[in-house]
Amino acid sequence: MRIVISTENGNVAQHFGRCPEFTLVDIDKGIVTKKEIVPNPGHAPNVLPNYFHDLGCKTIIAGGMGSRAQQLFRTYDMDWIIGVQGDVDSIIDDYIEGTITAGESMCEHGEGKGPGTKKWD
Repeated sequence: MRIVISTENGNVAQHFGRCPEFTLVDIDKGIVTKKEIVPNPGHAPNVLPNYFHDLGCKTIIAGGMGSRAQQLFRTYDMDWIIGVQGDVDSIIDDYIEGTITAGESMCEHGEGKGPGTKKWD
């Protein structure tokens, strides 16, 4: 399974679309098999949902995300967890252990609460 985390200076970024980079994490049977940081390819309608869908991502983790992005990810059957804070490595561990804590969206959109569409395990 591949997850993506909005990232800024090693921490979960507050705004999914406007973060400087993303951390892509491949997890197999509870073990991180690959971790890669990629620059943000751009904040425009449907760019990020298409990009992450094409990369095979199943779950997005961010501090915040607008409702439009949530709708677009839903069309790709991707889950999201928002309202997440902390350093990326700790968040990866929490995700694997099933103890990740979702909360209110922290970006200026202020919409929604994670997790997204259905599951995030």
